[in-house]
Amino acid sequence: MSASGIQNERLKKFKYRGRNMGLIRQQRIAVSVELRKAKKEEQILKKRNIFNTLHSLLSENRDNEGNLTLEEIVKGVNGNDPDLCLKATQAVRRMLSRERNPPLSMFIELGLVPKLVTFLSLSCSPNLQFEAAWALTNIASGSSGQTKAVVDSGAIPLLIQLLSSSYLNIREQAVWALGNIAGDGPELRDAIIACNAIPALLSLVSPTLPVSFLRNLTWTLSNLCRNKNPYPCAKAVKQILPVLTELLQHQDPEILSDACWALSYLTEGSNQRINLVVQTGVLPRLIYLMQSPNLTILTPSLRTVGNIVTGTDHQTQMAIEAGVLTVLPQLLHHQKPTVQKEACWTLSNIAAGPSEQIQQLISCGLLPPLVALLKNGDFRVKKEIIWTMANFTSGGTSDQVLELIKAGFLEPLLDLLTIKDSKILLLILDILEHFLQIAEKLGEKEKLCMLIEELGGLDKIEALQFHENSLIFQTSCNLIENYFSEELAAEEIKKGIAQKIVLSFEGIEEF
Repeated sequence: MSASGIQNERLKKFKYRGRNMGLIRQQRIAVSVELRKAKKEEQILKKRNIFNTLHSLLSENRDNEGNLTLEEIVKGVNGNDPDLCLKATQAVRRMLSRERNPPLSMFIELGLVPKLVTFLSLSCSPNLQFEAAWALTNIASGSSGQTKAVVDSGAIPLLIQLLSSSYLNIREQAVWALGNIAGDGPELRDAIIACNAIPALLSLVSPTLPVSFLRNLTWTLSNLCRNKNPYPCAKAVKQILPVLTELLQHQDPEILSDACWALSYLTEGSNQRINLVVQTGVLPRLIYLMQSPNLTILTPSLRTVGNIVTGTDHQTQMAIEAGVLTVLPQLLHHQKPTVQKEACWTLSNIAAGPSEQIQQLISCGLLPPLVALLKNGDFRVKKEIIWTMANFTSGGTSDQVLELIKAGFLEPLLDLLTIKDSKILLLILDILEHFLQIAEKLGEKEKLCMLIEELGGLDKIEALQFHENSLIFQTSCNLIENYFSEELAAEEIKKGIAQKIVLSFEGIEEF
């Protein structure tokens, strides 16, 4: 039984050609989740407004800061005195803007959130609108329950109304608050979309918009693209995409990073979702950004292109024609193993394409750096390379598979037969079986078997016959029986003859 025949779980997780040709274009979903656990590289889901970075902050009397007791704050927010109400709301905002341990839950439990939400509608008091929006932004930056407290008080429609305020700082704070709500998950993201927020948000994009505002706006749009189960609806995606492609031309690193993250979310899932993105013509720009020295730009652009090549052969070819294979070699030499790993994941999905695409992979000189990483790279990177080889050997021609052996993959592959990862072991055995099948077709089986033995591979395969995993045991037994039994029999005969000679000499001496 072939090792690839039992990889059903893996087959469901990414584009692995394998023996079942009907599974060529399966998406690599669960594995990509594992691949992308490095949260420090991920875009921030929610963020509090701790320091003032807004273009126009309303002046406040610093001497009065901290003069109000908690009782006075509650009374002021709930009271009818406009001046005291503003002063109390400012005090709430300051406390919620503490860098450490802001009392988000306390103000929710005090019942102040509904009151703060009502202040959003007071266009006659823009100072109060701004302070309330800031306070609510910070509450919405908390846990899902805290964000929901803001939403349940009716904040979303009022925040959308504030997007048309005549005050720039109020518009920006409303964008920020909506970004925090959208970042909570698909339910609240869809609640914002259902209130028709996207056209209002997109109308704010302008060449004259301050960069700090545009950063917040891009981040909020990316959160509206984020999350699945369900993914954002096609209508919303089609609305946002033209602006994202425009933002992708910006020079600011934060804006570029968040625009790329947004596109990476939109290219997860079905080929139809991928198609919406590639039709915009963004591939050349994304591949250019993959060469950025800034990791916050490189990572999401590489991820987006990696998602695209999990799609159809045509979508993968579009990425190849846009130059992805000319950029990936330098990423394989990147100092960060996380970048190397993602580059190898991208290659593994290109290698799942037809032989024409595999040939392009060879022609672009990608085999030598893969061999070097298989010898000396991080183990997580090595696993991705093995998946690349698995796809390569399954879909490539005999000559193309021979290129792997000529390039030097055999020795480091055999060295990995001692690892403890059962899934990867099975995959290596499957690759070796492909090598031996092709060698047999070409009448070179004995030569390859001898090479495997010289490299210590036969001993390692024999040792796997005692492996606790029954599939590894069975697969290694099949390899020995199908390809090495003659060599082993000849070896046993040699040992037997040598033993008889020794015994005969011993008998002569005794005589």
